[in-house]
Order: sequence, then structure tokens, then C-alpha cells
Amino acid sequence: MVAGFMFLWAMFQQYFPHQLRGPLEKYGHQLKSLVYPYIQITFHEYGGERFKRSDVFTAIDSYLTVNSSKSAKRLRADMGENAKSLILCMDDHEEVADEFDGVKLWWSSKKTIPKPQPFSYFSAPEEKRFYKLTFHKRHRDLITGRYLNHVLEQGKAVRMRNRQRKLYTNNKKAVWSHVVFDHPATFETLAMDPQKKKEIVDDLITFSKAKDHYSMIGKAWKRGYLLYGPPGTVSQSL
Repeated sequence: MVAGFMFLWAMFQQYFPHQLRGPLEKYGHQLKSLVYPYIQITFHEYGGERFKRSDVFTAIDSYLTVNSSKSAKRLRADMGENAKSLILCMDDHEEVADEFDGVKLWWSSKKTIPKPQPFSYFSAPEEKRFYKLTFHKRHRDLITGRYLNHVLEQGKAVRMRNRQRKLYTNNKKAVWSHVVFDHPATFETLAMDPQKKKEIVDDLITFSKAKDHYSMIGKAWKRGYLLYGPPGTVSQSL
């Protein structure tokens, strides 16, 4: 049956008049939507701003990197931003299943390779990557609401944990450069009065949970600390 279908499709592509393909494909998609019980949502790597990667795509990519490495059969290896550990994520044209509140859904990684134009004065168009989410139509409200919000929040949290801190400087040629900031000091190793240290840590924990409050009152969600002491101690700003 598959071989017969592929043969008929090849004949259709080669001999069917091009002017009639558009209406036929349009009605074919409409007929498919009546009997196909699944919904698909596509998330492209680049949106309207071609040179800016989509924040939604980036969050989904981080989420799937954590949740797909155990179930995907085809993986892509990368050193990641901090270059300290090997990161495995699903490769192109791979599909993995996910589950949320007892509902099963599927993520697939796609890539389109444009055909090169002969005798063109312009550079060849770049590959376009995107993720496609497939789920049953009866779970539409759950997936488009709570599930996608869950994916975006988890993906952003993963990026925050793995992000690389950098120190920037401006050299004589007015070009900004950076070095990786990898300081071994932590609150546990910080020489400080225990009670004062506890107050700062408690304040940081409270502040980290108050993003919605700061957004509601219209203030920037930022916090800074300046630690100072008598001569012979090291001053730090947090």
C-alpha cells in the first residue's frame, strides 16, 4: 500500500497540471482536517526579526534538552555554553513523546533545506529549523494553556541554571570583549557574620519569589548588595 501510494504521488507530481494542484491540495487539507483528530503547532527558530532567535524556540529547546535525552534515539551532542559538560539533545527529524496531567503528546524536531537556485547572484538561503507539537484536539485547552506555560517556565529555568557569567571590558580599539567569570566563592565560603549572612540569604530567597509583585507595581526585578569591611578585608558587590 505504501509503495502504491508513493508511485501515485510521484505520478501526480510529474504529470498533474500545476495550475490544478493548488485547489486540489486545498480541498485535500480540508478533507484531512475532518477525519484527522490531531492538532499541530509549529514553533520556528526565527520569527519576524530574521537575525534574532525566538525566545519561545529557545525555551522549548532547553526544555527538550532536559526531557528528551533519555527517550530520543537520535541525539545531537554539544559542549554547551559553559563548555564543562557534554549536552545531548534530540537531533533533527527526531520525535519524542511527553506527558502532562495524563495527556500524551509528541514533539518533533524539523529542518527544511531550501533548494539552491541555479545562476543566482544571491547567497543560498539558510536552513530553517522548527519544532512541531502534536496532540489530540480534545486536549486543546490544556495544551495551549497550562502545558505550554509549563514548557516555557521550565525552559527558562534551565537556561538560568546553565547560563555563563561573563565580565566585559572595552579595549583601546573601542571593541568590547569578555572573559568567563568563574569565581569559586559562594555564600558558604564567604567569611561573614553568620546572622548577617542568614539575613541576606533569606532576603534573596524572598526576592527570587517576588517577580510577579515587582511586575505588578512597575519596578525592576533587580537586587544589589555591597559588602564592605575594615582595611584588610575584601569588598565585594553582589
